[in-house]
Amino acid sequence: MGRNKRKNRPMSTAAVPQSAPAHSVKELLARGLPSLKRVTHQAARQKFWNGWLDGHIPAELRTRISGVAERDGTLVIFAESAAWSARLRYAVLELEREIRAAEPGLAAVKVRVRPRG
Repeated sequence: MGRNKRKNRPMSTAAVPQSAPAHSVKELLARGLPSLKRVTHQAARQKFWNGWLDGHIPAELRTRISGVAERDGTLVIFAESAAWSARLRYAVLELEREIRAAEPGLAAVKVRVRPRG
């Protein structure tokens, strides 16, 4: 006696074919999805600028930097307080020529305050 069960799987309604599942984060990042490309590019730029600043900013100031970001041709360096921001701004002014030599495409270099979270 037959039971009221379907013998075939229901048809998939996905309009876009789905890609194979990723087995690791590295594999997922290697696929080159547009949103992930932007994130990995930003992470690479941040790593570059952190390394560059480590070699050019005095250690006392370097420990007060809370972040670095490169956005739309502008390098933004974040300090943990307004007082350290002022000191960092003067140090960056002295290094601006070297910063622009490291990345000729920069239009501006800014220092902002962003407390550590």
